[in-house]
Amino acid sequence: MSKPILIVGGGPAGLAAAHSLATFGQSCIVVEKEDRLGGAPILEGYAKLVPSGEWAKDAIGGMVDRASGHELVDVRTSTSVTSFSGEAGDFTAGLSDGEPVNVSAAILCTGFTHFDSANKPEWGFGTYPDVVTTTQVEQMVSSGQGVRCPSDGRKPKRVAILLCVGSRDRQIGREWCSKICCTVSANMAMEIREELPDCHVYIYYMDIRTFGLYETKYYWKSQEEFKVKYIKARIAEVTSDGEKLIVKGEDTLVKRPITIPFDMVIHAIGMDPNVDNPDLSSIFGVDLEPHGYIDKASSYSASGLTNKSGVFVAGAATGPETIDDSIAQGKAAAMAVLEQRQLAARLVS
Repeated sequence: MSKPILIVGGGPAGLAAAHSLATFGQSCIVVEKEDRLGGAPILEGYAKLVPSGEWAKDAIGGMVDRASGHELVDVRTSTSVTSFSGEAGDFTAGLSDGEPVNVSAAILCTGFTHFDSANKPEWGFGTYPDVVTTTQVEQMVSSGQGVRCPSDGRKPKRVAILLCVGSRDRQIGREWCSKICCTVSANMAMEIREELPDCHVYIYYMDIRTFGLYETKYYWKSQEEFKVKYIKARIAEVTSDGEKLIVKGEDTLVKRPITIPFDMVIHAIGMDPNVDNPDLSSIFGVDLEPHGYIDKASSYSASGLTNKSGVFVAGAATGPETIDDSIAQGKAAAMAVLEQRQLAARLVS
């Protein structure tokens, strides 16, 4: 195990892969284009994570400390991979700091990009300051300031959360479900109600997809204990009457127009493919699936395989994913690398 493993991306999947490899005595190089590790939960200031309820700065911060503090993990922040050549067992990666490194395999843990709400201008983002994204509300909560209207700092009395902003929308080329938004939004609604008991929170939805065991903990709990109101609707536009934000649409259960004033409107933004994926595809020789995520091979023989031998992938780089599953996939990809290495060693001997 003389050659290190290259891990591209220092978010939850990459940190899990690095720590797993190091635990088994395998050195690795973690390359992160941003100036610090942690991925979206740290870089974008997430608050409490779903479903653990732990603060992101503690849960993911702990992962950062465990991985970066290990003697077998070489962390390179503010660095990207510029070239990658060779074959499984003997690759050379060129780094943006001018250094080439010799590695035996690579695991791509490059994550996702949040949908830009400016691509849905009819829903008010960028026009009205009190139309915000779930990420912005996460930052309000994690900073300790609480949920406030950006325009004047007041506590909102009525809040709307609009689901599927940048998901399941063929008109803007986002046909996929972003998997976690419904659950995150239900959790956020409960957090708002807990902080502001007098605030009425409405969730506008096409369908609710609090998958698996999340149905009871988030969907039903938010309604029955926290009195969050759910409206099955199609949103036409978000406007303003000069004082309030006005959400206009159709209640699709009763087939009638619905117009409600709000103090704050929150876009539950979906997951887009990483904007760097075309470059990553070219550099590493891996295929992209039709939506632009990194394509992964069948997982029945090994986890995290791509079409390129010796190059693996984990986490939201392959499509919308939860943090917990991204961590599991990072660990699984690490084990798959070690497994293939062992098989190769046996063949040589």
